[in-house]
Amino acid sequence: MPSRPPDGHTRCPGSGVLRSPPGAATGGSHWWDPAGPVRDHQGDRPVLRPPVRPHLFVITGIVLAAGTSSRFGRTKQLLEFEGKPLAQHAIDAAAAAGLNEVVVVLGHDAERVGASLLLPASGRTVQNPRYEAGQSTSLVAGLAAASPQSEAAVVLLADQPGITAEHIRALVDAFEVRHPAIVRIRFRDGPGPALLSREVWDEARNLAGDTGAREIIVAHPEWVEEIPVDSDAPADVDRPSDLERLR
Repeated sequence: MPSRPPDGHTRCPGSGVLRSPPGAATGGSHWWDPAGPVRDHQGDRPVLRPPVRPHLFVITGIVLAAGTSSRFGRTKQLLEFEGKPLAQHAIDAAAAAGLNEVVVVLGHDAERVGASLLLPASGRTVQNPRYEAGQSTSLVAGLAAASPQSEAAVVLLADQPGITAEHIRALVDAFEVRHPAIVRIRFRDGPGPALLSREVWDEARNLAGDTGAREIIVAHPEWVEEIPVDSDAPADVDRPSDLERLR
């Protein structure tokens, strides 16, 4: 476990309670300039403005968007929901939460999915050539692409558009204060996204199959701090009927 913040950083008290700063629309203590897209970082696509406040820790957002959509029948990452591609919702939540970088892991239909996305200025895509071997390979690819200065990664799914910046900031707040190895949202009806501190990344790199970080959490419950949220978990979009219910 890291014993102190990286050079130039300080720890700051906070809480795991979901909250929003005064005047902020997204539920974090850092936010993105509402003026919107300003420049392209990889060619001809616009990107979002960077955070207007500095961060206490370097935190990476990893969006897992490499899946084959086998139960859906077509590339669900590209399907429009509330005016933007399904995969864009997780990216926007990470950006609005003020994460220092966002790594989007692509695999199935990577060229089209990547071209459809609006990335933050600190965002980038990486390709997972082993995506068919399961979600764990995409997590490994995302961790490998994270900044060497990153102290933790928030793992997000491209097919869960109901996860918000407020959920992400709750994970980061708990990490900043108590520095647990893993922080996980706990909805009334089940678990939500998790933050993995760098100390467990080696463990994550040994994962296999389609379980993701869940295998580590089950094997080491003593590493986990849970943040209770008094609502049901946002739905995953696995089938066309799931998307229709959300609409």
